[in-house]
Amino acid sequence: MENDHKITVRASRDSDVDAMLSIYRHHIRRGVEESVDDSGTPEPDDLRDRRKNLRNTRLPHLVAVCDGEVVGYAYVVLFRKRPAYRYTVKHSIYVHHRFTARGVGGRLLQELIDTCAAAGFRQMIGYIDADNAASLKLHDRFGFARVGHLPGVAYRYGRWSDTVMVQRSLAAGATAPPPPAPLSRR
Repeated sequence: MENDHKITVRASRDSDVDAMLSIYRHHIRRGVEESVDDSGTPEPDDLRDRRKNLRNTRLPHLVAVCDGEVVGYAYVVLFRKRPAYRYTVKHSIYVHHRFTARGVGGRLLQELIDTCAAAGFRQMIGYIDADNAASLKLHDRFGFARVGHLPGVAYRYGRWSDTVMVQRSLAAGATAPPPPAPLSRR
């Protein structure tokens, strides 16, 4: 990708599902991800359902596009389902292997941060494979703190792998209470 190729970030669409699955499957097979085989890889309908659920809860599910091609995607889910954790999200970012180190991950991460902060979320959490130096560096650049090291929690490629937990405050973070709930939610 040269400088004249603009990366845009937008909400994902059902028509993006095949490209997103291709990116994810590459990470499963060759990258640092959950497993060696793709038996746990979502099918197109699974990803469409996930997108629909996130859209219904107003959580961002984004794609990065360059010259009409989906070159990355990102989304957040609630960190925990219990109400006390409703201001914290966990994010995931996947970049097409031909577009790494070209600003795609940063564009997606910035949009997630901005969107989640505007929606009232106060903390963003991520889990990163300890061997994924590029992702750890990206998160450092965006102000994430390394708040946990989980040794030997993933087994892939014939060995145990560590995971690093990262966290970043959004908006007022933990410095002020959240606004009161609307009357209809009390």
